[in-house]
Amino acid sequence: MAKRSEGSKRAPKPRDVALIVDRTEDHEGFQILRQRSADRSVEVGTLRPLREGKPIDGEVVTLKPRRDLPFVYDVKVELAQPESRRATSDGPVQVASDEYRRGWDAIWGRRRPAAGHKLN
Repeated sequence: MAKRSEGSKRAPKPRDVALIVDRTEDHEGFQILRQRSADRSVEVGTLRPLREGKPIDGEVVTLKPRRDLPFVYDVKVELAQPESRRATSDGPVQVASDEYRRGWDAIWGRRRPAAGHKLN
């Protein structure tokens, strides 16, 4: 058996891969299955294009299609998701409805206007 020389070794394929499953309901993005490495589980996610003026929700990635497998892409993380992101579902919803304000005023009283200001 012949040994390969150091120069003829192929670089291993990246293990961070994504499989496009379907379009999103709004047809703006794709539903994907992603495996970040061989020892990690498969994740379900949504892939959307970057839009100027819109917030980034998650990672920024580049996908490179594989020639041998349609709909399978190698994933390169361009910008990792911040770890200190606060979930929007923490705690109760903050709503200041008219009913809430009437209850607040009934318990705590109305605010007094600052000097020089009139209430209508």
